[in-house]
Amino acid sequence: MRTYLTLLLDTRRAKKDGTYPIIFRLTHLRKTTSIATGFSISEIFWDHQKCSIKRNFPRTESIARLNTLLLKEEARANDILNKLSDQGNLNYLSIVEVKNRITRNSTYESFFEFGNSVVEDLKAAHRYGTARHYKGILSVLKTFNKGKDLKFNEVNYSFIKRFEKYHLAKGNSWNGLSTYLRGLRALFNKGIKAGLIEKEAYPFMNYTIRQIPTEKRALEIEDIRKILELEIPEDQALFRYRNYFICSFFLYGMNFTDMAYLQVSNIVNGRIKFRRKKTGKLYDIKITGQLSEILNSYLKGKKAADYIFPVIKRENPAKQEREINWERQRYNRGLKTIQELCGIEQKLTTYVSRHSFATQAMLHNIPLEAISAMLGHSKLNTTQIYLKSLPTTILDDYNEKLIEAI
Repeated sequence: MRTYLTLLLDTRRAKKDGTYPIIFRLTHLRKTTSIATGFSISEIFWDHQKCSIKRNFPRTESIARLNTLLLKEEARANDILNKLSDQGNLNYLSIVEVKNRITRNSTYESFFEFGNSVVEDLKAAHRYGTARHYKGILSVLKTFNKGKDLKFNEVNYSFIKRFEKYHLAKGNSWNGLSTYLRGLRALFNKGIKAGLIEKEAYPFMNYTIRQIPTEKRALEIEDIRKILELEIPEDQALFRYRNYFICSFFLYGMNFTDMAYLQVSNIVNGRIKFRRKKTGKLYDIKITGQLSEILNSYLKGKKAADYIFPVIKRENPAKQEREINWERQRYNRGLKTIQELCGIEQKLTTYVSRHSFATQAMLHNIPLEAISAMLGHSKLNTTQIYLKSLPTTILDDYNEKLIEAI
C-alpha cells in the first residue's frame, strides 16, 4: 500500500512547556501530512524505536492508558485506510481527503451542519431553488428533532419511521413525506460521497419512499384553445399571465424559471436556443407562427442582453430568484381567474401547461422517446410519470371499439 501511518513525536514543533506533540504522520502517494492526537510529552519520555511512551514517564498511572489509546486510534485509522483500499477509492483521493476521512472533521459530524454547508454551496452556484428546498427540509427535521443536533449515525431506519409517524399524525400527505425523505436521502448520499458516514449505514436500504399517484393535471385541447382565444386587454396583468401559459405550452412545456431567464440573444435564426437551469440540457426549438406573434409583442426596443419577459429586473442572482418567485405567485393567482373566465374545471397552475403538453403529445401519437427529449428528461421512466394513465375518455373509446369488433 502506498498509503500508511506512522506514530511519532514531532520534535520540529516544541510547545511552550518544552513538550512535543505526539502525531500520526500520514504518507499518501509520496506526500505527507500530520494528524494530531491531542497528546504531548517531553522527548526524554518517548521511545522512538517502539513509537510509544517510556515506562519512566513520571505520570506512571497514565502510561498504559495513553499507549492503549494511541494504539486504538492507530488501529481505527488503519481500518479506514484498508476499507478505502478494498473499495478501490484510496488512489483517487487527495491526501487532504484521506486525512479528513481519518479525522472525521467535526464540522461535518452533524447532519444539520453538513446539510447547511450544502445549502451554502448551492447558493454560491446560484442554484437558489434547490438550496431553498434543502433548507426547508432541514428546518422541518430540526423541528421534529426538537431543536437538538442530529448526527449522521442517528439518521437511521428508526429515525425515518419515527419521522413518518410524526408527519402523518399531523394530517400531512404521503406525497409531502416523500418530498422530505427524498431530500433527506439526497443529503445522506452526499455525506457518504464526502466520506462522513459509511455506505453500510445507508438508512433507506430497507425503507421504500411511498408516492401516491396524484390526479392528472393535463388539459383537453379544447381548454387550451379557450385560453389562447380568450380576449384580454393588453394593459391587464392577465394578458401577460395568459401569454406565459401559452408560450410554455408552445415551448415543449417549458417551466416558468427557464422562461423568466430567456433573453433576446436566445433567439437565433427563428429558433429559441437555451440551456435548462435545472439540468443544463440544451434546447433548440423552432418558433412557430402563433408563438412568434406573442414573442414579438415583448421584443420591441430590446437589446440582445435584455430578458424577453418582464420578470427579472435586477442583476443580483439572489434577487432575481426572488423576483421569479414573486411573479410565479402572481401568475398562479392570475391563472385561477383565467380558469374561471374560460369555464375550465381543471385547476390551472404554472405546471399544468407542461403536463398538458406531454399528454397532448402522447394523444397525437408522438413517440415516447421524442416526448422525453422534448421535456428534457434523461430517462424514459421520468417521462412516464407525466403519462401514467390515458384520460378515461380515451380508454372508453378504445373499449367501445373493441366491443364493436366482437
